[in-house]
Amino acid sequence: MESTAMKPIEWKKVRIFEGFWGPRIETNRKITIPAIYAQLRNSGRLESLRLQWKPGMPNKPHPYWDSDIAKWIEAASYSLAMHPDPEIETAVEQIIDLYAQGQWADGYINTYFTVVEPSKRWTNVYVMHELYCAGHLLEASLAYYLATGRSRFLDMLIRFIHHIEERFGPLPGQIKGYPGHEELELALVRLYRLTLEQRYLNLASYFIEERGRQPYFFELEARMRGEDPDHSPYKEILNKNYLPAGPYALFQAHLPVREQKTAEGHAVRAMYLYAAMADLAKDTQDDTLVAACETLWKSVTRKRM
Repeated sequence: MESTAMKPIEWKKVRIFEGFWGPRIETNRKITIPAIYAQLRNSGRLESLRLQWKPGMPNKPHPYWDSDIAKWIEAASYSLAMHPDPEIETAVEQIIDLYAQGQWADGYINTYFTVVEPSKRWTNVYVMHELYCAGHLLEASLAYYLATGRSRFLDMLIRFIHHIEERFGPLPGQIKGYPGHEELELALVRLYRLTLEQRYLNLASYFIEERGRQPYFFELEARMRGEDPDHSPYKEILNKNYLPAGPYALFQAHLPVREQKTAEGHAVRAMYLYAAMADLAKDTQDDTLVAACETLWKSVTRKRM
């Protein structure tokens, strides 16, 4: 059966030399990417990958430091594809080495939960960004593979995705939940488009379709931690009722995605979700999901912007 996966123009076949974007691309390559790498180093993010942090030490790893590092790898990869740079490439390879050393036997990768709270993996998907970081690491590994042809980092992330696939889903013993901060969904679609392995599209679909169903996963998870979701320790914007659209509207989890008529909540989370919904709708030829995307598109462009 022929794949229906969308095939946009490969980004490596596009060159921009002049005009508005040309000078900015050069600034990004020569100044911004090295400057961000320096900040990753100076802030302790890169050092955290050595997994040497102990309580009482400075620069305690943050739950989403991995995403900051992953975004830099992705940006560096896009640049390397057009402009080989041995220094940047060496820096990326060194980071990959550190991630390889820190990957758990079951495939899990997360710096914070490896050194700060290793016993609490997958116990607070609501706010702790494990699946969000996984998504950015997957996108980084895909970009580096496409830029260089080297598959080691991508192979590591595929092992991590298989771990997530085992842990999350509707079967007994699995976590019947979805990311607190969307991102992994669209990364999974990108992995599917590269490999054409249906399992990755299925996992993206599960996370999208499960979102917003009742009973709310975030509340079930809170009770498993011994917390009362109606008296959450998370105040203000993380509170379940922060927005009038309903509980967890900040997370676009107030309703199943096909029932959402207005764009609500955290804009970054929302756009990751909507992009993944559009990708999934195209690759599954799901007209009802297309219609849901069109409804949200109108809300974003005609009301929220």
